Amino acid sequence: MRLQRERKLLSSASTPALKPHVRLQYDGVRRSWAVLSPEKVFWPDEVSLAILRLCDGRHSVAQIVKELAVQYEAPHDEITADVEAFLQEWSDRFLVTL
Repeated sequence: MRLQRERKLLSSASTPALKPHVRLQYDGVRRSWAVLSPEKVFWPDEVSLAILRLCDGRHSVAQIVKELAVQYEAPHDEITADVEAFLQEWSDRFLVTL
């Protein structure tokens, strides 16, 4: 018998958080932030880092989009799809809970 993980789908009401085994850490040598996960290291760009910092289990996806729209002076409707796609991908990689 083979078990399959059910894919969780993102919604605007989802409250994403980093999984317990994932953490953000500043690398002083490279002078950049890293996302550390067992046996994997990711080097997020500025926007990805801004999204991940808001993944605290309290902000909904809609709130994250709203904060980023203000922070980057970007039209809300133009960044929504990008933020949602990013969070869905990170959820699919087992790095973010929804």
